[in-house]
Amino acid sequence: MIRDPGWSRAAVALALLVVLVGGGVAAAPLPEGMLPSTSVTGTPLPDLSQSRGVVIGFLGVGCPVARQYAVRLGEIGERFADRGIVVIGVDSNPQDSAEELAATGRELGIGYALVRDDGQRIARHVGATRTGGVVLLDGAGSVVYSGRVDDQFAPGLARPAPTSEELVAAIGDLLAGRPVALARTEPVGCLITFGRPTEPAPDAPTFAGAIAPLLQQHCLECHRPGEIGPFGVSDYEEVKGWSEMMVEVMEQGRMPPWHADPAHGSFRNARVLPPGTIDLFKRWIAAGHPEGDLAAIPRPPEFASGWRLPRRPDIDVAMAPAPFAVPASGAVEYQYFVADPQLTEETWVSAAQVVPGTPSVVHHAIVFARPDSLADFRGTGLVSAYVPGQRATTFPPGHARRLPKRAKFVFQMHYTPIGTPVGDLSRIGLLTIPAAEVTHEVLTLAALEQDFEIPPGAAAHEVRAELGRWPAGSTLLAVSPHMHLRGRAFRVEVVRADGREVLLDVPRYDFNWQHTYELSAPLPLDDVERVEIVAVFDNSAGNPVNPAPGETVMWGDQTWEEMALAFFEVAAPRDAAGVERPRRRRTEGAAAASPAAEQRAEAFFARFDGDRDGVVTRAESARIIRDFAFAALDADGDGTITRTEMIDAAGVRDRDR
Repeated sequence: MIRDPGWSRAAVALALLVVLVGGGVAAAPLPEGMLPSTSVTGTPLPDLSQSRGVVIGFLGVGCPVARQYAVRLGEIGERFADRGIVVIGVDSNPQDSAEELAATGRELGIGYALVRDDGQRIARHVGATRTGGVVLLDGAGSVVYSGRVDDQFAPGLARPAPTSEELVAAIGDLLAGRPVALARTEPVGCLITFGRPTEPAPDAPTFAGAIAPLLQQHCLECHRPGEIGPFGVSDYEEVKGWSEMMVEVMEQGRMPPWHADPAHGSFRNARVLPPGTIDLFKRWIAAGHPEGDLAAIPRPPEFASGWRLPRRPDIDVAMAPAPFAVPASGAVEYQYFVADPQLTEETWVSAAQVVPGTPSVVHHAIVFARPDSLADFRGTGLVSAYVPGQRATTFPPGHARRLPKRAKFVFQMHYTPIGTPVGDLSRIGLLTIPAAEVTHEVLTLAALEQDFEIPPGAAAHEVRAELGRWPAGSTLLAVSPHMHLRGRAFRVEVVRADGREVLLDVPRYDFNWQHTYELSAPLPLDDVERVEIVAVFDNSAGNPVNPAPGETVMWGDQTWEEMALAFFEVAAPRDAAGVERPRRRRTEGAAAASPAAEQRAEAFFARFDGDRDGVVTRAESARIIRDFAFAALDADGDGTITRTEMIDAAGVRDRDR
């Protein structure tokens, strides 16, 4: 119990001693009056004189990591409240107001006291540098732990669950009366930008003259209200408050999100900043963030809300009748939704866009067309996809995707919780053109390898695959690599009779950004023998997002499993795109299949034929198969998949690849 009368609502602690970064010590207690007597919600701060310990968490309105840990601190506070532990949240960000902090507290359902650190006096006094960091004080007011809450969240990282809970462990040690075993870790989250003394710099860049125009061109598309960016870049005070963090993410290559090595390939949708951008920001910060003439800032580009297609969609389909409930935290398995676009005839799509209902929680979305029968499959059946910042899919004149009559749409949705429960109802919009106007069919082909095992601890395990079949006269338009959390690097090479060239090299693959790399000019494929992919996986403990370094990893749909896959957008002359697509054999014991097709069929039955009766029912198959492929695999429509049906399907897939 804290017995010193100096503890009061006006002074959270007699001593917040440990500097969060750098290991320094501030010996003086918080001065009287440094902490206000009430929370931003108007409620009094708790009486700390009866507390056995105080957790102070540094929060931020717009920082994704801080938002996650704001909720987690509430859970920890409730867990230990009856044992005398008090939690208080402090916001030292200059861009956050008391009103915004209070609104965030209501949004996230935070029940503990929230305090605005106006003038950043508390943060300066204890040496805090990042939102998401915490300090734990004992009954005498001394800091016994400083650093992170746990290891579940960090910028670009979200484990399904924490593997170490440093703050909880420290509280346990404190309540048990023993020294805290681990007294310090590095905090995670967003940098706090502090005001600093500046020297006059007449030639310093200003926000209006240099920073705002650059942000409009390269950042505003995502960093504006209603989009995926956690903060806007139009307001001077907002940008000023985020400026230190902006420099950090630029230096680390996290922003803008683009991962192709510029030494290989040329891409028309490359996201790169002009040379000297980082130095420009540093000079602006060092000069004290001069505003310049705000009235002279160029008019920002206009972004249409909702659809970004050339016109309103001809076909507009929601993924489900009602929104999907995304929880406040934790890992959400891929969700699959089947929607019926009511296609009464063959349809040709010239442009498509997937629009997330709630962009802040949609990591990515992929929409496939599921035809009635296998004979109607073209490539992978991809219709369109969404990742943060990706534009609508628009094909050149005369180019279109073919959707078979009565095809259904399968939405594959990947959600990332944001600290509060929300609903999402994503949808897809399509523009169509008459069949007579189509000169080229756009197909999505895939190079993939499913038969692999990544050993435990392997830091650079390679998996290879190739694409060797496409219609005559085809050109390659774009490439989309795909791996999961253990993905480390990805390379695409084009092989011709006279050698090979690297078409795309992604030395630092990031699962958070599912890029489609659009070639600056279509690549003719007639002289190409094959296109090879090399996927490199890091299954070691050194991979910070690895969910289980000690496990052998195989192909699987969920993020803790893996995929070695690349989608290729190929444009084929219309007459060639669908030629020689053999219809399925519908009788048992038909022509002999290839060994590869038989192996895939055997693997399918080994996995899903639970009762070993020689057929796979809907109930036995995985949800992705039930939603996406069962109707096509079940050629005779009797509600089961036989070995012959699976062998036929595997053979058609091999021909399409």
